[in-house]
Amino acid sequence: MTEAQQMPDTARPATADGATTGEVADAVKGNWVDRHAPARFRPYLRLSRADRPIGTWLLLLPCWWGVLLAAAATGWRWFDLWIIAGCGIGAWLMRGAGCTWNDITDRDIDDKVARTRSRPIPSGQVTVRQAAGWMAIQAGIAFLILLTFGATAIWLGIGSLALVAIYPFAKRFTWWPQIFLGLAFNWGALLAWAAHTGSLSLAPVFLYLAGIAWTIFYDTIYAHQDAEDDALIGVKSTARLFGADSPGWLRLFMAISVLLMSIAVILALAPLADPLALVVGLAGAWAFGWHMTWQLGRLDIDDTDRCLTLFRANRDAGLIPALFFAIVIVL
Repeated sequence: MTEAQQMPDTARPATADGATTGEVADAVKGNWVDRHAPARFRPYLRLSRADRPIGTWLLLLPCWWGVLLAAAATGWRWFDLWIIAGCGIGAWLMRGAGCTWNDITDRDIDDKVARTRSRPIPSGQVTVRQAAGWMAIQAGIAFLILLTFGATAIWLGIGSLALVAIYPFAKRFTWWPQIFLGLAFNWGALLAWAAHTGSLSLAPVFLYLAGIAWTIFYDTIYAHQDAEDDALIGVKSTARLFGADSPGWLRLFMAISVLLMSIAVILALAPLADPLALVVGLAGAWAFGWHMTWQLGRLDIDDTDRCLTLFRANRDAGLIPALFFAIVIVL
């Protein structure tokens, strides 16, 4: 008997053609969860989006911006290696907890959208109670990691829970849910800066705002996949708000993101009186903008596969400033 045959029916939801599979529609094909994870754990890993790692990257990268720019400005410390690693583990856990919460709150919406009805809760792979327990486990482990980061970072981490809790409801009351996603997903820029320095300043605030503009950029592209279904069920998004004018709006938010990141770099690095460090740091912001320009050149809001591909490309976009900030550290 194969592993798939051993799985209970609740773990193998029916597809449109009558086949049974637990795979989620927009997961990366051939991902490690579907191929290698034990069958009993797959629904929980799918709740955490372990089969779609891009979200973890998008939550993690602002953390790396924060700690690397702080280290470039005030000096590298060996503890920064733990901040980098701890943020990586914490991003995976909190992205998983946040997505689990999102699926709990959206369970009555997800079963009406083609791309999301295969998710674990609407497809019957897990119950709401099981999902809530899994969310608590992930958040609890992440909190233990947070406790190693210092008082200011700890309080910032606790404060972020309010943003995580509110986000799933934003699309019900505002056309700008991407702002709420940006507020939550880029909080790590503040937290990681505080973990390094023990305090906040204007530089991480502008870095945080740059991340929010970036989130509006990439999540509007993502939301165009669901624009038709969202319109039918009354879910709001910037993709629906901008419509055919999306490329122009995205160009605006790209420019805002690059400008705000450039201000953050200047505030952080100008006091060093090192022209080379400042130029390299600014080059990171500009190269970040170049990548978004490249995305806009290939965007077709009516091509859902293209939208998903470009959305995923933002991992590389976010890695660019992190790389340049790291270079400043070693100059």
